Amino acid sequence: MDSRVSELFGGCCRPGGGPAMGGNLKARGAGGSSSCGAPRGKKKNGRNRGGKANNPPYLPPELKLVNPSQYRFEHLVTQMKWRLQEGRGEAVYQIGVEDNGLLVGLAEEEMRASLKTLHRMAEKVGADITVLREREVDYDSDMPRKITEVLVRKVPDNQQFLDLRVAVLGNVDSGKSTLLGVLTQGELDNGRGRARLNLFRHLHEIQSGRTSSISFEILGFNSKGEVVNYSDSRTAEEICESSSKMITFIDLAGHHKYLHTTIFGLTSYCPDCALLLVSANTGIAGTTREHLGLALALKVPFFIVVSKVDLCAKTTVERTVRQLERVLKQPGCHKVPMLVTSEDDAVTAAQQFAQSPNVTPIFTLSSVSGESLDLLKVFLNILPPLTNSKEQEELMQQLTEFQVDEIYTVPEVGTVVGGTLSSGICREGDQLVVGPTDDGCFLELRVCSIQRNRSACRVLRAGQAATLALGDFDRALLRKGMVMVSPEMNPTICSVFEAEIVLLFHATTFRRGFQVTVHVGNVRQTAVVEKIHAKDKLRTGEKAVVRFRFLKHPEYLKVGAKLLFREGVTKGIGHVTDVQAITAGEAQASMGF
Repeated sequence: MDSRVSELFGGCCRPGGGPAMGGNLKARGAGGSSSCGAPRGKKKNGRNRGGKANNPPYLPPELKLVNPSQYRFEHLVTQMKWRLQEGRGEAVYQIGVEDNGLLVGLAEEEMRASLKTLHRMAEKVGADITVLREREVDYDSDMPRKITEVLVRKVPDNQQFLDLRVAVLGNVDSGKSTLLGVLTQGELDNGRGRARLNLFRHLHEIQSGRTSSISFEILGFNSKGEVVNYSDSRTAEEICESSSKMITFIDLAGHHKYLHTTIFGLTSYCPDCALLLVSANTGIAGTTREHLGLALALKVPFFIVVSKVDLCAKTTVERTVRQLERVLKQPGCHKVPMLVTSEDDAVTAAQQFAQSPNVTPIFTLSSVSGESLDLLKVFLNILPPLTNSKEQEELMQQLTEFQVDEIYTVPEVGTVVGGTLSSGICREGDQLVVGPTDDGCFLELRVCSIQRNRSACRVLRAGQAATLALGDFDRALLRKGMVMVSPEMNPTICSVFEAEIVLLFHATTFRRGFQVTVHVGNVRQTAVVEKIHAKDKLRTGEKAVVRFRFLKHPEYLKVGAKLLFREGVTKGIGHVTDVQAITAGEAQASMGF
């Protein structure tokens, strides 16, 4: 968005703008920006061959959206299709903005006619439009003129709904499960945790009020941006059918005792972004800094929600926000905090957050009084997918690879595995191989059925999470950390691998023979340090290439994968640089089978 537009709407919106539509309408999706005006090199609207902008004359806008010709209309429809494809089904249009960013605005009748044309364009491509916000502009005219931002949303033909995965982080007792209960159930909490009861999976979680496992909750938005949740006694299937956009919340544990579960959730489920919850009355305490560090280390974009503002005085909330802003601005974070206090701020924050990884929106709300809860919903509704369509297309062209994160036994269904499809396409009836087993083998199996967000799905595409039914396949042969891949891939396994690491913290010195728990994607296993290249030992903050050996069984790893290891207070991050592939026979020998 042009800086003048962002100033008009009261904040810093995403830079760049989008393709201009007839001189008074700009469009923006998630896939960057481009201009559909004159060909490059030819002068138009004061732009010369070198691309530098001259001072344009302040002329009235070209009102081509008011009763456009048939040719012009078809051209606009083609542009809308392209923008929706680039934005993975979403695009934001600015009506009343010139190609050069000049805030001209439109009179009321012209705006009404332009919105009518935009509505016709959306109908032509099967999309829906929602007005996000309107603002009057100061222009040399006797009549008031406005700029309008419009969200256009269309579920891609090859998908059931738009999908966004959000990991929920924060210290124990900060209100993570309660907030998710309020969002997904549609009822406020009573102040004693009633809203969170439906989210717990185990009896001890209900008794203690603390999450110890990973649970998933869904929040839907229809094509007009309205919330679709369990408030109308809907089933998960009905929510999926009524929604054009689905937010899947990954509720992670806050207690330090369950840190390994939280790390597994962040590394394995590949969230698009994270929600860091901070209690207003305690501020940054407990595992909050640790969870913040994990999100930074794994390069997961995050936004912050300050909860329980109903329990505190206004000065206490302000002090907590100032504390967060100081931490975010520190050299290790380099974030730009943005406090959201109005609906305009929420729209701006969603656009900025998707464009710049450094922007960190901060919300202050209450799950008991409902204060500012609507601002968070507006933000989630507008937040576009954070990966572009080109990346997903490239992943879909590769061979099938599915990470096994959860294993269940369902009556009358058989063995079921849950996880994320890393690459390729998976269909019902596909023949895959799963492994590696403890002795390094891969076993053949068949995908009987697929479910996404608890509703049936025939085709699974790269980047999507789902559960796959495997029929009568023996559950005892499966474990977390395995992969299901296409037989054509000829997967390789390893017991020894090398990684370039940075030692984030260690009390003394990190040496050969030290044992750590290694997290690489959905792989989680103890490994021993066999060699530190070019050094005898490592201290906090130092970098080196280290050779690790798994202690229990071989794993499937890929070069370039992010790595995180820990042992007590010792922590480090890095990426895999080399994998020493072995055969099943070598795996059996190395593991002592």
